Amino acid sequence: MESSRADAPPRAGVAAGPGGRGWVLAGALVLLVSAAPLVRYYLVRQPPEIWQVDLEVYRDGSVSVLLGRDVYAWLTGSPQWLPFTYPPFATLLGMPLALVPFRVAGWAWTGLQLWLLWVCTGVAFRPFLDRFGRRAPLLQGVVAGLLVWSLPVAEGIRFGQVNAVIVTLCLVDVARRTPRTWPRGVLVGVATAVKLTPGVFWVHWAVSRRWRPLAVSVATTAAVTGLTLLLLPAASATFWTDALLDPGRLGPNAGTSNQSLRGVLLRLWPGGSSVAGPGPGFTPVWVAVALVVGVLGFAAARGLERRGERVAVVAVVGMLAVLLSPVSWVHHVHWGIVVVGALLGDGRRPARVVAAVVALGMLLCRLPWWGVTVLADGDLPRWFGRLLQNGYAVFALLAVAALWWLLVRRPDDAQAPPVGSPVPQEAAGAVR
Repeated sequence: MESSRADAPPRAGVAAGPGGRGWVLAGALVLLVSAAPLVRYYLVRQPPEIWQVDLEVYRDGSVSVLLGRDVYAWLTGSPQWLPFTYPPFATLLGMPLALVPFRVAGWAWTGLQLWLLWVCTGVAFRPFLDRFGRRAPLLQGVVAGLLVWSLPVAEGIRFGQVNAVIVTLCLVDVARRTPRTWPRGVLVGVATAVKLTPGVFWVHWAVSRRWRPLAVSVATTAAVTGLTLLLLPAASATFWTDALLDPGRLGPNAGTSNQSLRGVLLRLWPGGSSVAGPGPGFTPVWVAVALVVGVLGFAAARGLERRGERVAVVAVVGMLAVLLSPVSWVHHVHWGIVVVGALLGDGRRPARVVAAVVALGMLLCRLPWWGVTVLADGDLPRWFGRLLQNGYAVFALLAVAALWWLLVRRPDDAQAPPVGSPVPQEAAGAVR
């Protein structure tokens, strides 16, 4: 039974009135000023051939639909030659990108990513922000302005990635207090129809016996996928029977950018980085490791669900999406900003503050690329170089363990909500 405080209105004056709007503008300005050097470097100074290369993939997928060409056979221009790898429903959502010049699309997409970072910060850090009353939006801008420099978020801006959209949809859907506007599970269903990895929330809901959001989410994905099948039958058939089963379309799986468990094992496995591949013994080992991590991770998420720690649920399930997917690039660790907020809580417990600072520090560092440098130089032990090279996979594992330990195994009972009581503010209140 949900706590009555879940339906309590937002604190008076947090974002209302002229004073509240002034703090919102101040916070937004802090975020924009902090992001300006990144935006200048990646959108003004980047040469055209490497400008917003992932956004070009999304846009070209939609352009292919409009021109009647094969969505999954088309490649972007030189030097990337990248294929469209997402479900066909993503081409329908990307139609606005196809209707404007590429440069306009790139700037608009960057603006969208910054706004979504603001939203995620408001939801994930709400217990901490609430301590500052009317000044909370200013602190929201400061926190978001720091998070924009984390490597996964910065890489998302660099490439024009979709992770900000996926993380926001899932966070707003799962972590809002009450499903007033739409049933919980709808936005996760939409996110799963755009990119399959949010389907890990289905496993979490099944393990936690949350049948209603599971049913709503699966039905939503099925509905939009079925609609896409009617509109784009050829593209749908190609994706579900061919493109989906070819991880090679995503690039070199053993490269440092792939921070999934599979990517880590490929780099460690004899011959895993060769053209011939790691050999027949690799897949059983990968599946076994993934099963162990999955069982322990979903058990942790279930414990967090029972305590009403829904932001932490999103953080853990997001980390599992990174670890269990065959391919998880560095920018897929965008879920890490939710991890920092979940670890911090309201900022009153020293152990949680320390954990949040360590997590933020890891996200701000270019750990995988430092590892490549250490391995190339040979001045430091090779195991240390490998540890850094796989730094974001290590981050994901440590994040799951830390959230379980701090919020389930050693919770602060004075701050813990009743079982089943969802604590975070819903999206409308969290966007200051």
